[in-house]
Amino acid sequence: MSFFDKQADSYDAWYLDPMGKLIDEIETRLAFSMFKAENGMKVLDVGCGTGNFSVKLAQAGCQITGIDLSAEMLKIAGEKAGQYKDLNMEFKLMDFNQLDFGNETFDAVFSMTAFEFAKNPAHVYAEMLRVLKPGGQLLIGVIRRDSNWGEYYQEKAKSNPDSVFNFANLQSLEQMEDLDRDNLVKSGECLFIPHDCEEPLANWEEENRLSLIGKGSFICVLFRKPS
Repeated sequence: MSFFDKQADSYDAWYLDPMGKLIDEIETRLAFSMFKAENGMKVLDVGCGTGNFSVKLAQAGCQITGIDLSAEMLKIAGEKAGQYKDLNMEFKLMDFNQLDFGNETFDAVFSMTAFEFAKNPAHVYAEMLRVLKPGGQLLIGVIRRDSNWGEYYQEKAKSNPDSVFNFANLQSLEQMEDLDRDNLVKSGECLFIPHDCEEPLANWEEENRLSLIGKGSFICVLFRKPS
């Protein structure tokens, strides 16, 4: 059983909360400003959870294979696929440490808020690169270790033995870029509003203002496999 199974039933409720909805919009905007989704592209969504980004990618015309270690999360993802019958999505129970796909299977690999839980980031990255076709893009989005939200989650985990962040291995921007400097295309940051930001300051205007003076708590790194 995955430690995320217990979170499955309540996971999507976070997206309905005003703060959660805003953060999702912020992280999505960064990811899709870097990752170029194209119609018909075969994309592997690594650590897809309940399929939120799988749906967004499929709505952009991509053919999605989502994998996750949580059967309960995938059950919800499958229900979403049933609601979006016009979208091309399938979901598989799989460990990202050992991807059950042949070499160079996918046009692109996409992973949001999952890589934080890789005990051996270099190995997981190598697996994702292995199944990626030459010239394909690989985007990873994670919570930044040395940031307001990163420190908040680490402190929260210390006081809550049931927190999933007790299993997290948060990375800095430099560590993420160091995964593969030779094939790094670019990196970006967002989520400048702090964890204790309350309405009416929890908005895009405040996010944009703080982006000029602060450090983003969420980072995306884009790599491209050599042709």
